[in-house]
Amino acid sequence: MENLSEIFDLECFFHLSPDWLCVAGFDGYFKKINPAVSKTLGYTESELFSKPIDSFVFVDDRSLTASKRESIKKNNPLYNFENRYVTKSGEIVWLSWISMPVQSQQLVFAIARNITDKKKLEEFSRASFIFNNKIEERIAPAQNGELTNGVKFNVFTDGRSLKPISELSIADQLWLYELETLVRKYIGKVDLSIVLLSSEMGLSERQLHRRIKNTTGVTPNNYIRRIRLHMSMEAINSGKYRTVSEISYIAGFETPAYFRKLFKEFYGRDVAEFLQ
Repeated sequence: MENLSEIFDLECFFHLSPDWLCVAGFDGYFKKINPAVSKTLGYTESELFSKPIDSFVFVDDRSLTASKRESIKKNNPLYNFENRYVTKSGEIVWLSWISMPVQSQQLVFAIARNITDKKKLEEFSRASFIFNNKIEERIAPAQNGELTNGVKFNVFTDGRSLKPISELSIADQLWLYELETLVRKYIGKVDLSIVLLSSEMGLSERQLHRRIKNTTGVTPNNYIRRIRLHMSMEAINSGKYRTVSEISYIAGFETPAYFRKLFKEFYGRDVAEFLQ
């Protein structure tokens, strides 16, 4: 039989794998990593070897990650453990780990898959009600796009409705997640403009306008308005705000009267009903 190394170059596999392939010591430092680790995190190998692994883990995940590491050192393999790392530029990366200890060498062999896009889609589905054909918990259940009292919801009086989410590709959903995250970041700017958004998204104003329109079926201003209105309902459901003015300010509307008008068009009921 031919030598395995002649059939398959394991070192080549190690360098070409898109997944993280890591060897870590029981001391908490990387001992060997493949290029995917540096490529994802933006650090050089020397930088990654010079600091404890924990220093690259998202701060909120360090305690749980440390407890899992101690379990591995007690000869307990780790399967499908998810945690977050932080890149050199400050971005969050989600990883799913499989780790096997080798106690005789005080080493851990690990494989990690980047699941950031999967987590973004989950977050988009969980946090954004923009494409859902349902209303939030504090509004009566709907039938065929209507509230139980027969009032339409999620369609403004201009008749513009969104494309069904089933028609959106994964790439489009991820792009809209990034857009919604950006809108929420600048929600306090009453004059939030397509100029600011296009600059942040790395597109021209015309390109951004066209992509939002083609992806959602509505204009950028209409889509941003929907995000603001959903944020207003989130603020109401939080129980922290008790007046129309407070909710209007949180959602970034110029005046309470204008906000109240749009809220009723969108949800079919006056915002004051939810503040009683």
